[in-house]
Amino acid sequence: MTSTRATLLQVAERAGVSLASTSRALHGTGASPAMVERVRAAAAELGYSADAIGRSLRLKKTFQVAFAVADIGNPVYVEMMRAIHEVLAPHGYRVVVMSTGDTATSTTELVRSLNSGFVDGMIVSPLRTDDRLIREIQQAPVPVVVIGRALDDRGISSVSTDSAGGIGAAVRHLHALGRRRVGFLNGPLDTTPGASRQRGFDAATKTTAFDDVDQEIAGDFTVSAGLEAARTLLARGEFDALVAANDLLAIGAIRAVRELGLSVPEDVAVTGMDDTEIGRVFQPSLTSVSLGSTERGRAAARIMLQLAEDLDHAAQQITVGPELMVRESTGGAR
Repeated sequence: MTSTRATLLQVAERAGVSLASTSRALHGTGASPAMVERVRAAAAELGYSADAIGRSLRLKKTFQVAFAVADIGNPVYVEMMRAIHEVLAPHGYRVVVMSTGDTATSTTELVRSLNSGFVDGMIVSPLRTDDRLIREIQQAPVPVVVIGRALDDRGISSVSTDSAGGIGAAVRHLHALGRRRVGFLNGPLDTTPGASRQRGFDAATKTTAFDDVDQEIAGDFTVSAGLEAARTLLARGEFDALVAANDLLAIGAIRAVRELGLSVPEDVAVTGMDDTEIGRVFQPSLTSVSLGSTERGRAAARIMLQLAEDLDHAAQQITVGPELMVRESTGGAR
């Protein structure tokens, strides 16, 4: 039987460029935008599709990078995933999204599975870490970049942020508005975000004068957990401000405030953290601390590209600073 499938050589001839230039253009490695457009147009005319398996075998690469997170539905991770894809796709890499589970052990097992060679690298944002997980990352046969906890002292590439400082900015913002009875809704304290945001709240309330300070620990970083925790907190006292450890908890808190017949922000001002799209379009729009989800995703992907080309490349550590975004939930501009 004779195959009618178009070949790379035919695409090169149709585009009027060399075979090497055609390959670079199709795989997004070193070709100009004009060259890419020209070659892809020729490929579309001929109905050409790349032989991904053959390419992987030739180059001994899968051209796949895993993005592993505890909750693939969390809007923070969705924004990171988009940013990672935007950086990696032009270089011919696909992003494979995976769930780590919410324990350090489940994340460790996933990192250990990298020995099977199904991806060329992993970008992971673990909810919890321990020494076993760190050792597995250090010994992984492919590059691993961590988003979340700074690991510069362990020789691991990481992209981190100052969420403790971000919580402090939210607390000071509420104090400047004249709020004096503040409650804090945090997630589990044995998680990386929970621990750092607790430190930030404790430090900020020690140096800022409030009449009343209280807190409640939610079972998770979700809307439903935030609603339940806020109900418990509001049943203990009257507050004119609530600081939530992420936007989902903050949305749950606003629901709890409204259940009591109170309004946001007139009676209770509410702040979140992560500056997610859902928080921006929620009513009232949510005052939130941006931790640069998109910027962290892009930075991790750029590090991954460098490490994928050179596994011996020195580990890199990047920090993205927080920024308070003032909106309606604390009386900001509509």
